[in-house]
Amino acid sequence: MAYTLADLRYQQIIREPADLKKHMRDFKLEPKFSVGIWYFSPGGGRFHDRYIPEMKIEERLDLAREMADLGITGIEAHYPAEINEDNLHLYKDLEKDTGIGVVGIPFSHFYDKIFEFGALSNPDSQVREKAIEIAVNGLNLVKEIGARCAISWPGIDGYLYKLGTIYPWMWRNFEKSIAIAMDRVPGVRVAIEPKPYEPAPNNIYRTTAEGILAAQRIQDHLENDVNVAILKQGHNLACLNPEIGHVTMGGEPLAAAFSLVGMHAMLAHTHWNSQPFGNYDQDLNVGVVKLQEAIALMYTLKIMGYREFFGIDINPERMPVLKAVEINTKVITRINEKIETLPHEEIIDMYLDPMSHRGDLELLLADWI
Repeated sequence: MAYTLADLRYQQIIREPADLKKHMRDFKLEPKFSVGIWYFSPGGGRFHDRYIPEMKIEERLDLAREMADLGITGIEAHYPAEINEDNLHLYKDLEKDTGIGVVGIPFSHFYDKIFEFGALSNPDSQVREKAIEIAVNGLNLVKEIGARCAISWPGIDGYLYKLGTIYPWMWRNFEKSIAIAMDRVPGVRVAIEPKPYEPAPNNIYRTTAEGILAAQRIQDHLENDVNVAILKQGHNLACLNPEIGHVTMGGEPLAAAFSLVGMHAMLAHTHWNSQPFGNYDQDLNVGVVKLQEAIALMYTLKIMGYREFFGIDINPERMPVLKAVEINTKVITRINEKIETLPHEEIIDMYLDPMSHRGDLELLLADWI
């Protein structure tokens, strides 16, 4: 499938009351689900051995074939650890046989020893060049297989100590490096995935707002004529892939954070799971904690008219991955069905005239639950 730059400009439309009421009546979210091949066989952690045997990529793709019946239409895999030039044909066969195509290719910028002190932000220019090479090759694969975007999770980019970190250098190194890669493979979108901490003690972009600002600065560095022409049309090439767990770790309300990304027409992809606040990154199944946050997020995506993928990003180390994927697709579908039963026009009127509707929203939700 040829690569096509998805038009995200619809996300920044702010509708007036009458138009919003019509939109809420007429538009219905239709979740498109993708899965990440990395959690088909979760590894161990610092404090325990792996519970599930390691699987080869071929074995994982065999599992993916069984997910078509669960409504999965997309798969994500890291370059080059999970998808690369040598095994690309396996993913093409998967799409041909099942309709499950590659929709996102994250960069493998966080695991290898060479990236101990950062990848794209590393102070060593030779290490940065290695990270740029990975990004360039990953972008080429996005283009070849027709994925929606590349994903840059700067998990190892960041800092240990607040004192002694030269922040402008760190940000400049990362942003110029990713821009270099994007200029070498023009016209392909990259989605940044912010996270407050882990594995870097302090990740380079801790919050959603920092991710948006980084994306804007990355685009300021783009020089390739193709990229510049796309930006002049109002499209964004540097976007975001917010994850529920990461946003929650930062203490941000999901609905507000994702809505802010949409206001900038940068919501290229989303990652779904659940996460208790103030804890390590757990990648729990959607809705098992903070269900109300997930419901509010779904509602704001309906307001936005979101049309991109719902990426399931979990760590099912204590249950079969097929069962975990079934649980998450079912929960997301149920949440979506549930919000369609809300009286949207009444809710809009309550927001517009709060003085006349004291307690009405709470009562409405009490009856709705």
